[in-house]
Amino acid sequence: MRKKIAVIGAGKVGSTTAQRLAERNYADVVVMDVVEFVAEGVALDLMEAGPVLGYDVNVSGYTVGKTMSYDYAAGALQLKEGLGAEKIANSDIVVMTAGIARKPGMSRDDLILTNQKIVGGWAESIAKYAPNAIVIVVTNPVDAMTQLMWHTTQFPKHRVIGQAGVLDSARFRTFIAQELGVSVQNVDAYVLGAHGDQMVPLPRYTTVASVPLTELLPKEKIDALVKRTKDGGAEVVNLFKTGSAYYAPSAAVAEMVDAILLDKKKILPCIAYLEGEYGISGVYAGVPVKLGAKGIEEIVKWKLDAAELALLQKSGEAVRALNKVMGI
Repeated sequence: MRKKIAVIGAGKVGSTTAQRLAERNYADVVVMDVVEFVAEGVALDLMEAGPVLGYDVNVSGYTVGKTMSYDYAAGALQLKEGLGAEKIANSDIVVMTAGIARKPGMSRDDLILTNQKIVGGWAESIAKYAPNAIVIVVTNPVDAMTQLMWHTTQFPKHRVIGQAGVLDSARFRTFIAQELGVSVQNVDAYVLGAHGDQMVPLPRYTTVASVPLTELLPKEKIDALVKRTKDGGAEVVNLFKTGSAYYAPSAAVAEMVDAILLDKKKILPCIAYLEGEYGISGVYAGVPVKLGAKGIEEIVKWKLDAAELALLQKSGEAVRALNKVMGI
């Protein structure tokens, strides 16, 4: 039997994530949304791309809270009794993307109270219908939303993971490659900490074809690349005007899903619950982890210098402050 992945939210991040996962051809995909028939449309469109691209998985979409559903075989709407979140039942992985998106001038923190209601409601459904799933949270502010997901589902900490560091590291790698005029494949970089102003890019652990970045660029240039990485999401928002990034976030999710479903044991920067690691306890924060079939199989402990550690701990405190706003 094929694995099953549920994608919550059929907006641009959710639909693009569903596309990337369907094209991998290793799991059936279920797309869920509260906006009438958007998820059904995304699923049908993706199914019709399968014969061209060569994937042969089932993609289905459901409008939550409605009694009508789309019958793909019949090509028509039909009544469904009790249609709702139960369609995520038996999912191996649930990807949480639903929530309002940032607009120009809006910080991730501005989203917190609205998205708390959305993520909290879905967390209850996930706990009820997919109690054995690994959950990847994308909804912003993602560090706090990941903590909320864990708090509400009461899942073991290794099965609730936030996506941020993979995306932020990809942005950092992109900017470095552009600055040096080299392939991004030659750049190995990591970004830890909270997703946003409190993220912690690590130039000292960044290499280009095995050469430390600190030997290739002066400090002021590296500082500028770090700043652009921290502002990476806002830069895209300001360009789009009416939306936020989705190609890179969905690619980052797909890399995490690959690591889990294919049991890669891959070291990736992810949002994980910390219990003393890096001097942080009781909050989710971005750290290097080993990602495999069980979810987070190990929190990898790097030797950070005093300045790096202080920034990471400050990042953890920023997440703690958001958790207080949510009352958790």
